[in-house]
Amino acid sequence: MTRLQSEFRRLYLPTAAPSAAQTAESQGSALIGADGRVRALVIELTDPADWEPLAPLWRGVQTELDLPAPAIAVSGSHGLQLWFSLVEAVDVATAQAFLEALRRRYLGALPERRLRLLPSATPSNRQDLPTGAIDHAAPLPALQPTTGLWSAFVAPDLAPLFSDTPWLDVPPGDEGQANLLAALVSIRPAQFDAALARLQPAESAPRPAPVTAPVPAVTPHPAAAAQPFDRVGPGSGPTTPFHDPREFLRAVMNDPGVTLALRIEAARALLPASG
Repeated sequence: MTRLQSEFRRLYLPTAAPSAAQTAESQGSALIGADGRVRALVIELTDPADWEPLAPLWRGVQTELDLPAPAIAVSGSHGLQLWFSLVEAVDVATAQAFLEALRRRYLGALPERRLRLLPSATPSNRQDLPTGAIDHAAPLPALQPTTGLWSAFVAPDLAPLFSDTPWLDVPPGDEGQANLLAALVSIRPAQFDAALARLQPAESAPRPAPVTAPVPAVTPHPAAAAQPFDRVGPGSGPTTPFHDPREFLRAVMNDPGVTLALRIEAARALLPASG
């Protein structure tokens, strides 16, 4: 086993070998265990294979989700890929849930037709695989028979150079590929679970009950708050009690210390009484 093969196995191959039935029915069956579980999770962007939308995802899983950096690869045909490695294999449904959550978080503005989230159950419109078979990426680096070009892992600083040509014209060097993989680590179960939980949409918070604003208390004017039958001196406030309401009103009307509006109201109140 070469160093490149050893590094690829360390990161992506399942511990249980695929069964004969899986080998016949699955693409990329080397990445699928006999129990149908996988350690390699792949996001591929095509049409075009633009690094610019993938870069925030590659950085975000590290800075926001505290995950190890995924490998970056060119497919050898028309796609750029991110390869996530897990310490412990998960079933296809869990893998899809994780990749779909990443898509929503970082790639939601892209048309879904431009993305492949692998592994996945084969949709009914695929003609090359039976419906329901597990579809997965092909191991790499490898020569692509349909294009005559090579798939390969690439360094992060070189990824933008492959946006228009996501392939290599010549076979990549085994040592260089092994060195790229040797720098990567797998996602531990606790990291995976924590990231998956953080990627779930926040539950809608219950709407607060409408709050009815209290009716503000009306504070009476200080002059009006005086006891109704207190004697009022000029500008000096109440003194002795009044025994006649009309006497009180006349005192308010004639008091220069009372606001003009209240003096006018007192005068109006005296009109009926005075005829």
